[in-house]
Amino acid sequence: MHQFLSAIGFSKLNKDSLKELIDEIILRPDYQESAIDFEGNQFVELRYMVADNIGLVLRGMYDDNDQFILDYYYPTFYGKTLSSNAEIDIVKQSDKENYHVMCDELKFGVNLIFQLQNMGEYLRRGKKISKGKQNGILLAGLSTDAKIILPIYDNEMSRTKAKLNYDKRIELVEQARGGDEEAMENLTIDEIDLYQKISRRIMREDILSVVTSYFMPYGIESDKYDVLGEIIEIKEVVNHLTMEEMYVMTIESNDVPIEVCINKKDLYGMPAVGCRFKGSIWLQGTVDFL
Repeated sequence: MHQFLSAIGFSKLNKDSLKELIDEIILRPDYQESAIDFEGNQFVELRYMVADNIGLVLRGMYDDNDQFILDYYYPTFYGKTLSSNAEIDIVKQSDKENYHVMCDELKFGVNLIFQLQNMGEYLRRGKKISKGKQNGILLAGLSTDAKIILPIYDNEMSRTKAKLNYDKRIELVEQARGGDEEAMENLTIDEIDLYQKISRRIMREDILSVVTSYFMPYGIESDKYDVLGEIIEIKEVVNHLTMEEMYVMTIESNDVPIEVCINKKDLYGMPAVGCRFKGSIWLQGTVDFL
């Protein structure tokens, strides 16, 4: 059983009901596409949607008798919000026909890794895709463990000042990567000042009042992350098979928007625009290839 089935409204599935659902999807998928991978093997993807942009994906191949042979399945959620324009590198997993995207997004401060959702398009276009370039990345996450945190009190002036300081830091990071020694020195000084400010504030404030947002790797799997970000949009959706309710939220973490889907029963607290989402997510994404 996939650990993120609950995120898309399948919290009560057992092995027998899952097998029945997979058999039904094979017979009547909502969407089907096929391609030939770079080694000449057939690739087939079947999708079954249980809500808007939310569903199950089956990947495998058809045998000589036109029977679908399942390789693996996973729950998915397709985001609609442009998250990044950073250059990418796509890497095939060694154990199955699946691809991960590596993205060096400066705003996160980590080498971002996520599961490629539009794998069929990538295989069909092959070498026609511009190396490292793309029109944009639409990131989406599934979560089974999260809570709602109260917002930080601030005003328009403090938000504008924080935005300017953040943009200046990103610019310094870009210059430092290009070999600018002065930028490296300024970044070092900024890090020392930041450490001193945090050390003073943490003595009298809660950590979640000091840290407004973060995005960092979680566990040993490369595409899992711990996220803290401000909620900027909320929508309630229902799995039309199980009638379980879910929240689809757009959150902004480190100035990057990401859409997250979570089962209502897995979220502690009542979400509201302006509050913060704190939880672990499995990151997926669609790449708009050039």
